[in-house]
Order: sequence, then structure tokens, then C-alpha cells
Amino acid sequence: MEVTFLGTSGCIPTEKRGLSALHLDYLGEHMLFDCGEGTQRQMRIAGLNFMNLKNIYITHLHADHFLGLGGMMQSMDFLERKDILTIHGPQGIEESVEKLITIGTFQLDHLTVKVNEIDEGIVYRGERYTVSAAKTIHSKSSVAYCFTEDPHRKFNKPKALELGIPEGKLFSKLQNGESVEVNGKTITEDMVLMDPIPGRKLVYTGDTRPCKSVTDLSTNADLLIHEAMFSQEDIESTKDAAHSTTIQAAEIAKKANVKQLALTHISQRYTEPEKLLTEAQSIFPNTVIAEDFLKIQIPKHW
Repeated sequence: MEVTFLGTSGCIPTEKRGLSALHLDYLGEHMLFDCGEGTQRQMRIAGLNFMNLKNIYITHLHADHFLGLGGMMQSMDFLERKDILTIHGPQGIEESVEKLITIGTFQLDHLTVKVNEIDEGIVYRGERYTVSAAKTIHSKSSVAYCFTEDPHRKFNKPKALELGIPEGKLFSKLQNGESVEVNGKTITEDMVLMDPIPGRKLVYTGDTRPCKSVTDLSTNADLLIHEAMFSQEDIESTKDAAHSTTIQAAEIAKKANVKQLALTHISQRYTEPEKLLTEAQSIFPNTVIAEDFLKIQIPKHW
């Protein structure tokens, strides 16, 4: 499971930072969280093929988080993509995507776009994972997303042999959740599977003030990707902008008991991020400042 940061700047791109976009590769399935202007080019530079995307999750409808969708959809259409592209987002995403598709003389000839307008709770169930959303404090309908891998139960081979189950096909059936008959006795999966091991968990906040909903969503996450547009010294700037400081993000990471914190959405005013990193690490040591094309691996739990 690999995370690639494609855009880590605040509202305005810089020479080194593009607008908000995050790529997740989960067992060969590719998905995108936010799609700021220029995301498709960032993907090409990172060696990622945007034609492989099945789902795109938009946190809110500020231009720096979704305006890259128009160009990406047009490129997919030019390349005659036939697979459905699903775009998930908060209230208003359907109208916004429709405008991007119909602006000017552009029209889709090959690509089919499905739009899923979401609220809180489960957004999408994939194979072996779930994506859910929680409200944030930024815009009228902004959300954060949580990717959660399904729990896993290891097969207890010694227990199975003790119950008289011969190695082979019956093992496979039990591992797949099927019951089997052995010597006139029914053996269920619960008799030969160990306790569930929680899967990997990733949270991406989009833009937000510090809020309880994000803390709750992030509990025990392997990686929390939290916006930190401002230094703590500039906390006054957050009052009208509805953003977070480095310290505020670090406090949420600590309270939520996450394993690692990555700060993103860095304002253009901070050309040297070392100070921001020092601030955050004073509260939560396992913090990194995300840069464009940074990759983070999240190892398996089993």
C-alpha cells in the first residue's frame, strides 16, 4: 500500500508544490483523493497512469481541490477510455462535474462518468476495503476521507489438524468462510480462524479547522494526512480561512493515537518548511512535511 503526494501546496501553486492531490495504490488498485489543477501532469511525472483510476474522492468544491478533473476527463476521453470513472464528492459535486464536462465545445465521446454525491458515513466498499467520510469545518459541505482495510483472520493450522481436518481443499473452504463436514461433525470458520487483526488505515482531511470529527475518524490510523496551512505563529490567519496550524494538526495526531502524521496544504509563505516541522514534532515526533512526489509505504499488519 503506497501513498504518493502529487500536490502539497496551499491555495496557490508554487515552483515546488502543486495543488492538492493524493494518489493511493492499494494492491494494484489506484485511487485519487482531490484533483487540483495540473494533477494529470503530476501523475505522469510520478510515473502513475491516470487511465488506471477507478475512483476519485473530492473533499470540497474549492477550485484548488477539484479543478483538475476537467482536463483529466478530457484526456481520458481522447485516449478512448471505456471503463467507468466514478467521482465521489460532497453536495454540489454533480453540478460541478456537469459544468466541467459541458464547458466550451468539449463533450465526452468515449468516457462514462458516474458521480456519487455523498454525506457522512460509508462512501464506497471495495474489494477488501472501505472508504468513509466525515464532515469537516471548512466550507459548507467539506469532508475528510478514511480508507480502511478489512480486518484479517489468520488460519489456525494446528487447531484445524487437531479437529481432524485433512490439509488441502477443506482448509481453503474454511479460510473462505465456508463450513465443512469432517467425520460427521460440522466445522465452522470460527473454530479454526484466529481473532481478527485490524487492517491498515489512512485518513486524508482535505481543508479543515481542528475538529472532533477528524479526531474520531483518525483513531489508531497508520497515517494521518492533515492540512497545516499555517505556522502556529500565524494562528490569527486561520480565523477567517478555516484552516489548521502545524501544532493543531499534531495535537489531533497525538489525541487520535495515529502512527504517523504527514502535513500538507502548506501556504506559499513558507519557503523553508523546517520551522513547520520543528513545531509539529514538538507535539508529535513522528511527523513529516509532505512534498510533491513524496511516497510513503504503509506495511501490512499481518
